[in-house]
Amino acid sequence: MHMEIITWADFEKIDIRTGTIMEVTDFPKARNPSYQLKIDFGELGMKKSAAQVVARYRKEDLIGRQVIAVVNFAPKQIANFFSECLVLGVYTEEKQVILLQPQQTVGNGFKIG
Repeated sequence: MHMEIITWADFEKIDIRTGTIMEVTDFPKARNPSYQLKIDFGELGMKKSAAQVVARYRKEDLIGRQVIAVVNFAPKQIANFFSECLVLGVYTEEKQVILLQPQQTVGNGFKIG
């Protein structure tokens, strides 16, 4: 697999933060099974994201869960929804997503680096 090498300056452009999922709703218009998330990023405010995590997570289990997300992407339209951040996860061999999260509870909006 070919991997593009980036510089430290490239990495510094990516704003990765901690947030807490506050609201989860079904997203029936998404092409792949997904939820719509509202995530609290502290001083950065609330951001919305579409997440393909239906196979591994129930809605009620996501509420209050801390996640790690890229928060400085331009909004991306998915069906009738605008995703404002990218929640990070690991793809399993079955192409399911396991969410990345801090090992301990930290403040919302804390920067990853």
